[in-house]
Amino acid sequence: MKLVTARYQREMFLGRLIEDQNVVFNLSKAAKEQEAAFPETMLEGIQSADAFLDQIQQLSEAFQENLLFTYGLDDPDLEWLAPIPRPAKNIFCVGKNYKDHAIEMGSEADIPEHVMMFSKAPTSVIGHEAEIPRHEGVTDELDYEGELAVIIGKKGIGIPAEEAMEYVFGYTIINDVTARDLQKRHKQFLIGKSLDGSCPMGPCIVPKEYLGNPHELKLVTKVNGEVRQDGHTKDFIFTIPEIIKTLSAGTTLEPGDIIATGTPAGVGKGFKPPRLLNSGDQIEITVEGIGTLSNKVF
Repeated sequence: MKLVTARYQREMFLGRLIEDQNVVFNLSKAAKEQEAAFPETMLEGIQSADAFLDQIQQLSEAFQENLLFTYGLDDPDLEWLAPIPRPAKNIFCVGKNYKDHAIEMGSEADIPEHVMMFSKAPTSVIGHEAEIPRHEGVTDELDYEGELAVIIGKKGIGIPAEEAMEYVFGYTIINDVTARDLQKRHKQFLIGKSLDGSCPMGPCIVPKEYLGNPHELKLVTKVNGEVRQDGHTKDFIFTIPEIIKTLSAGTTLEPGDIIATGTPAGVGKGFKPPRLLNSGDQIEITVEGIGTLSNKVF
């Protein structure tokens, strides 16, 4: 099951991506046909968790064959949005969660002993196929970072590692676009990580019941068709339960919170000389079991 937020002819809806048919199924429209109450946003759906997924299954079985409720992926009137277009709070991000990435950005001394956290502002979020602003005049060092992201499904604080996965709703993909020069200049990450359009997200959320082990996923990032990152979540320094335990120690996690789990080696800044982004570059991030997040710099 792959859940999306999109627009069709300028009307926003919640949908289900059906890849073997190359269509998106409009769940919001199907629910309206049944005169059934249905969440208006993905965030509302996540808050109702199991009831949301049960209703999606029921609507799919009742209406999926009705062409009035499906749109082809090549339909020009279909516009992808981020699955959660406007997160309720900053996106939590894990830094240097792959040893090879920590080394490429410094040395073995930069491999962290504890979970390293920073955040990205909600205004940085854009969807699949949206354009990433180049921000000329603001940064000369725009970079990409392909990441698996965790969507929290229920409220919790002080969550033990052994219970952490119970608090997960599902998973998506994030491109943690970064202005490296701003990151260096300001001696912290927020400004360099939060430029408008610097958090492409999507194309979908896969509920945890439909993905399997999130620590057994291949992640590949391509720039203009060239493989730059070829990683695997089995190489996390800190697992998802460890991250949730650390983050929730004194900080309340809520349904719809987003945690980006870090990027593998192969970012532009890690090359010698650096291979940073320019206008016209196409970035494609593929995570096994989720799909491909694609965006172009303009």
